[in-house]
Amino acid sequence: MTEGGNAVMSVMDDEEPGTRDVFDNPATRLHLAETMRMAEAIVFASAEPVSEKALAARLPQGSNVPYVMSELQRIYEKRGVNLMRIGDGWAFRTAGDLAFLMNRDAVQQKKLSRAALEVLSIVAYHQPVTRAEIEEIRGVETSKGTLDLLMETGWVRMRGRRRTPGRPVTYGTTDAFLDHFGLAEIRDLPGMDELKGAGLLSARMPSNFQVPTPMADPGLLADDEDELTDIDLEELGLLTPKGGDD
Repeated sequence: MTEGGNAVMSVMDDEEPGTRDVFDNPATRLHLAETMRMAEAIVFASAEPVSEKALAARLPQGSNVPYVMSELQRIYEKRGVNLMRIGDGWAFRTAGDLAFLMNRDAVQQKKLSRAALEVLSIVAYHQPVTRAEIEEIRGVETSKGTLDLLMETGWVRMRGRRRTPGRPVTYGTTDAFLDHFGLAEIRDLPGMDELKGAGLLSARMPSNFQVPTPMADPGLLADDEDELTDIDLEELGLLTPKGGDD
């Protein structure tokens, strides 16, 4: 890379993500614009959200990916298609106020049962959570079929095993859950005031009732969790057992 090119990359590396400063160097502005075009093409061509790690691997070496994506997001914020952050990834989605235009072509999905919605809500707010903990919160037994259904939708996944007797499986949400409900991260779930405003909480709720705050990074294992091994996956029927040598 030329000395001028190195200077351009240095400016991009040192720039804090989310700033709105206009670069004085024309070469720097041109390089940023070209990097944004490349990032735009990569995300547009992908059927799934593209992680920042994947973008960094395909954009020019040293590119400040968070800054590039925030600038691209700003460009698209007033358009019919918005660039959205979904977990650690980025994807283009129809602007929320124009979703009604897609209704006539939308495939009608079977609505989740009340039990499934309750379990999904508990998993989202309390993850990592075991089946026994879900039942304790709901106060009723939870059918294995309910959890299976939520995993089939791609919204819930097995995270690991709790370090307690019996090593129960823990459950959590996926990036597909965030994508479906238009959330950038799990902590964007509505809090107490928002749930009350939407009429989703009874006015007769106990005075000490609190809406739990979801964990900061659902992708990381909790201190009392172990990662699922191949043996665990075999026991859970998620991995075909390996045959022995003939």
